[in-house]
Amino acid sequence: MIARVAALPREVRQYLLVTGNYWGFTLTDGALRMLVVLYFHQLGYSALEVALLFLFYEFFGVVTNLVGGWLGARLGLNRTMNLGLGLQIVALAMLLVPTAWLAVPWVMAAQALSGIAKDLNKMSAKSAIKGLVPAGDEGHTSLYRWVALLTGSKNALKGVGFFLGGLLLTLIGFQGAILAMALMLAGVLGLSLARLDADLGRAKAKPKFREILSKSRAINILSAARMFLFGARDVWFVVALPVFLATQFGWDHWRVGGFLALWVIGYGAVQAVAPRITGRTAGRSAAIAWAAALAALPALIALGLQVQGLEWLPHVVLLGGLLLFGAVFAVNSSLHSFLIVRMARSDGVSLDVGFYYMANAMGRLIGTLLSGWLYMTGGLSATLWVSSAMLMATVAISLALPRKA
Repeated sequence: MIARVAALPREVRQYLLVTGNYWGFTLTDGALRMLVVLYFHQLGYSALEVALLFLFYEFFGVVTNLVGGWLGARLGLNRTMNLGLGLQIVALAMLLVPTAWLAVPWVMAAQALSGIAKDLNKMSAKSAIKGLVPAGDEGHTSLYRWVALLTGSKNALKGVGFFLGGLLLTLIGFQGAILAMALMLAGVLGLSLARLDADLGRAKAKPKFREILSKSRAINILSAARMFLFGARDVWFVVALPVFLATQFGWDHWRVGGFLALWVIGYGAVQAVAPRITGRTAGRSAAIAWAAALAALPALIALGLQVQGLEWLPHVVLLGGLLLFGAVFAVNSSLHSFLIVRMARSDGVSLDVGFYYMANAMGRLIGTLLSGWLYMTGGLSATLWVSSAMLMATVAISLALPRKA
């Protein structure tokens, strides 16, 4: 097995290293998110307080993608990727303190480090693909497949992380789970330091700091569409949905974590095969059509939840609607991830990708904050209506994309 891997082309071996690095990080990131939501809700935190725990996680994702893209172009993507792993280990270590110390400001600080770590790792992995795809093969063939495979496998593992978070919380408790994940990441970091190319993703011309903002109209439009796309997901998925499942359906940690894990695993699987679903129509028209299809789903779920008289109907509407939403959202996400990598400049790719994922983080931040507040004021239905409105904004913005995008 080792001999077969060693015989692979350098680009493929580096792709496998980047993917493995991203996988290891994602597994702990998904588990940590589920651990924090379930454990602190169990301690008596309200939905809004749980949302606030993720405030700095999402906010620093906005900053990190901007600055991280610039750092990746100047220093190399291997360094930003390894820095992300190291910071995640520190963030996990911060949560190993006695339970009495786990006040909101301390947990928010740990989540801030975790948010920085996650986006350094994510930006580095997505940017690295541009340089690893064989020259002249960046159209609708290998690049789309490679991006879809990386993105889909990452999200499938994030789903496994959700499941792992609920399982570990049940079996070994909060601190035992945190310690196990920190030790696993230390092993991944050691392998990455030893094997990843030193010059991966480093720009030939050192970009100046003022270049962190994109000058491309097409990338600015795509970034705005991405912001509303991911805000529309997280406005009901991050806080409102897990709390609703626990309080209204009476699900325990195991069932909440398990179901959301299966949802994200399925979502990742669809992402990975998105090129087969969309075929060669992976451009502006496909992005508009799939976003429009997605916009109808949260509104239909909200309407279904308001029907009275049938006790079983909310379960069917919510869980069935959630599965359909995940599949259509996965295609949207893969299309967007491919478009940004294809449209990004070749030299200093992390600058464009970093700016784009800054918008992604901004959408997640807005969605996370709205998720807790809307759930407290209007219930799950309110978050679903806002989700549908944000997706319509995605459609409207996507209409401004270049016709050859």
